[in-house]
Amino acid sequence: MRNPASILLFAAVALMLALLSIFVVDEGQTAIVLKFGKIERTGLKPGLHFKWPVVEDVRKFDRRLLSLDDAAERYFTHEKKDVEVDYFVKWRIRDVDTYYRSTGGSEEVARQRLLPIVKGALRNEINQLALQAVVSSGRSDLTGPLLPKINKKDQAGNLGVEVVDVRIKRINLPQDSNILDSVFERMRADRLKIANQLRAEGDQAAAAINADAERQRQVILAEAEREAQTVRGEGDARAAEIGAAAYGQDAEFYAFYRSLEAYRGAMADGKTVMVLDPDSEFLRYFQQDGR
Repeated sequence: MRNPASILLFAAVALMLALLSIFVVDEGQTAIVLKFGKIERTGLKPGLHFKWPVVEDVRKFDRRLLSLDDAAERYFTHEKKDVEVDYFVKWRIRDVDTYYRSTGGSEEVARQRLLPIVKGALRNEINQLALQAVVSSGRSDLTGPLLPKINKKDQAGNLGVEVVDVRIKRINLPQDSNILDSVFERMRADRLKIANQLRAEGDQAAAAINADAERQRQVILAEAEREAQTVRGEGDARAAEIGAAAYGQDAEFYAFYRSLEAYRGAMADGKTVMVLDPDSEFLRYFQQDGR
């Protein structure tokens, strides 16, 4: 019969070996397995994994976005004017094998080697721009062209990392007041030019709208006048028709009515003086016998 102590010892050793063989890769991590210092397996995903105890070793790395921040740096523009640029970098591990071989898996070493690459790319970009362009351009416009240059194989790619974004926090102008005044004056002139252009475009649009409105008004008035003339003509024709019908029924009464209308029109103001022959046709209805 086996010794119970031996059984317990064997069980303890087996349990210890099992614990040493199991490891967990957390969410947001990746890992590599080293065998005698050489990479045996790489790119392990989150979850439960196994390794040979003692023989194999595990190195875990953060695969989330990492930040790189440093003190503000002074750069020279195309006109040799200095500006102070404060920025930070977002980066991540892209190739675990390359990252481990180039940095030994040290995040601090990766930062120290990545920082000069970013500074050099930013310096080259600002050196090609005028001071006004650096100050007035959008921050994304300034840092956008940097990413392809930074992530080249002989740059950040050589470290097994990828720079996702370079964000400008602040751009400080030089403290020379003359330079500041010239920059602000140029910016003011540019904004004034844009404002004048927009104002001119607005005036042109307003003139076109007013001209179109005037044209429509003239068309509407012309159509209204044409319709009024048509209605007026139809009314006159109808009035003439009615008058002719009335005249045909009693010509003498119609002549008398027209004479009364003529008398009223001639003597409307009450001050009219007329010198006429008593036998005049105009006064024939004033005669007692009507002749």
